[in-house]
Amino acid sequence: MHLQSGLLLTSLVVARLAAPNVLTYHNDLARTGQNLAETTLTTSNVNSATFGKLFQATLDGVVDAQPLYVASVSIPSQGMHNVLIVATENDSLYALDADTGAELWKSTLLAAGETPSDDRGCGQVTPQIGITSTPVISLKGSRLESAIFAVAMSKDASQWWRRAALWNYHQRLHKVSLNTGNPLAAAVEITAQYPGTGEHSSGGYALFDPKQYKERSGLLLLGGVVYLGWASHCDYAPYTGWIMGYNATTLAQTSVIDVTPNGAEGAIWGAGAGLAADSSGYIYFLDANGTFDTTLNAQGFPSNGDFGNAFIKLSARGGQLTVADYFTMYNTTAESDADEDLGSGGALVLPDMTDADGQVQHLAIGAGKDSNIYLVNRDNMGKFSPTGDGAIYQELDGALPGGIWSMPAYYQGRVYFGAVGGPIRAFQFSNALLSSTPVSTTGTQFPYPGATPSISANGAANGILWAVENNTPAVLHAYLASNLAEELYNTSQAPNGRDQFGAGNKFMVPTIAKGKVYVGTPNGVAAFGLLGQ
Repeated sequence: MHLQSGLLLTSLVVARLAAPNVLTYHNDLARTGQNLAETTLTTSNVNSATFGKLFQATLDGVVDAQPLYVASVSIPSQGMHNVLIVATENDSLYALDADTGAELWKSTLLAAGETPSDDRGCGQVTPQIGITSTPVISLKGSRLESAIFAVAMSKDASQWWRRAALWNYHQRLHKVSLNTGNPLAAAVEITAQYPGTGEHSSGGYALFDPKQYKERSGLLLLGGVVYLGWASHCDYAPYTGWIMGYNATTLAQTSVIDVTPNGAEGAIWGAGAGLAADSSGYIYFLDANGTFDTTLNAQGFPSNGDFGNAFIKLSARGGQLTVADYFTMYNTTAESDADEDLGSGGALVLPDMTDADGQVQHLAIGAGKDSNIYLVNRDNMGKFSPTGDGAIYQELDGALPGGIWSMPAYYQGRVYFGAVGGPIRAFQFSNALLSSTPVSTTGTQFPYPGATPSISANGAANGILWAVENNTPAVLHAYLASNLAEELYNTSQAPNGRDQFGAGNKFMVPTIAKGKVYVGTPNGVAAFGLLGQ
């Protein structure tokens, strides 16, 4: 590892240990899901006698984005508060008092005369589409210029034809003040083109049509740039695979790539997971079903630049996004044709590990619909071969029956996957290799979409895995991270429905901060913590 990269990684780890803030999807750029600075919640006090629901705030729409947390924020005329930032599909951002649920401010991201988008005939995000992806927060030293970045979808009926509205659809990137919710820059209308002749192209360029996409991936703030990844509405054509970068200061677009510019499909879903990044500034994600050119150039890359259904590594060097490396399985085209792709899962960048030969390995991990776990070497991901997947670092076939529509978490040498219709499974690393079978599993079976777990711990102590069961009612579970067979708590245990918080939602990802656990719901957010404190 380069010295600069090592220092960056060290500073990120120190910052995470020193502060309870959750500023981005799944806690960090690697998307590990860890809060390693949780000193209040322990394996002894998380039980139904001492832990339960503290409050439930009703908001103006479905909460699909993960709630974010910032400690000690100055709110004008209201003093200092620990703040919970919650986004809704009604295109609203809320700042709530994280300890009481009281509203501190509310900001609408709709322009005059607009409403949130309809669901575009797709039941994945319904009945309306507003803010789906998890925002990202940039903290300044004084916190007076701290910013929240969010993408909002909306529509306006600017024309009428035979008494029917002709809707114009908008995707905009917003930057608002953490302290007030007021805009810090003019919202930017998202448009793009990229060289290509595939679906929805003209004049030698693939074109981004805002009505065909939703911003589902959690936003990534990296090196002063906000990165966005775009999913489609179901598999409704035409669409291709877009990632875009915007200057965090000015909101000017800095870079664009389409990873299927001469083909079709290849959206970025990730079950809502954010694009992941490593300490060297590379970006990783799992691309969905789409065109993959099985004819390769001399460098082993698809001849027409189409990377559908692949584990992709992007470089942002020189201010332009390019594919730096990738892996896809030998039967990638058959998987795409069967809608059995990688894109249903999120990628996780693992900490450095030393193998049996004393070599340091730089790894990333992911899984999708085909039930396999893919462990790639970030320095040489394996690319494509029609005869087999032998070039990949490690592949565990059939390890996740039911497939993945979620993303894993990492803690203390273990990675935790929640497949559809099965338990959460913990796989152990040893000498930089993953155990072929789980070392522990939960007793709970998680229905669609499985579960995206989160971890709270005080360093190596009091490791707790949290996960939401998407059911009616939904259930928040807490397990001993070192032994998932030991359930510490769930919201069905207390008598008289004390801790129940309503129906489930496939996007529920627990946020743990400063002794509390927050879960977005179909109409707001619920908070859990130690009772009587």
